[in-house]
Amino acid sequence: MSKSIVSIALANIELEPGSIPQEWVLSGNPETRSKVLVRSHDWIANLVVWECGAVSYKWHYNQDEAYLVLSGEGFVTDDKGVERRFGPGDVAYFPAGTNTTWRHPDHFKKIAFLKETVFRPVGLGLKVWNKLLRMVGLKDKLAILFAVAAMTLRNSR
Repeated sequence: MSKSIVSIALANIELEPGSIPQEWVLSGNPETRSKVLVRSHDWIANLVVWECGAVSYKWHYNQDEAYLVLSGEGFVTDDKGVERRFGPGDVAYFPAGTNTTWRHPDHFKKIAFLKETVFRPVGLGLKVWNKLLRMVGLKDKLAILFAVAAMTLRNSR
């Protein structure tokens, strides 16, 4: 089975309205705009473009998130009180479970890669399973079954 390469021109993307949960907003306008650009075939990962205006808010990352800032700037304070600035071209990674406070003095836009966390032994098992499937030529046919089983195990914890 052939996989298609996805190519997206960000200038042509129509973002959908959203908002930061009201209980997380510290000040400013909680309205956001975003769009899921790509979802992995196993539904564990997404590529998203996201933007907001001037706002300050608390944020809890329930998935691993890596992103590249496209425009604007954001100041993030971690749970130890350390503040960092992110601007155009900066890359960041926040593991699932991270708590932060964000402040955007003006517009902020990023492209983010979001990934569900998988229990480490399950992730190792998945890597071994996929290698075995590739070795015997069955990767595309059975991998989805294993991914579903892994998610079922993760959700039963």
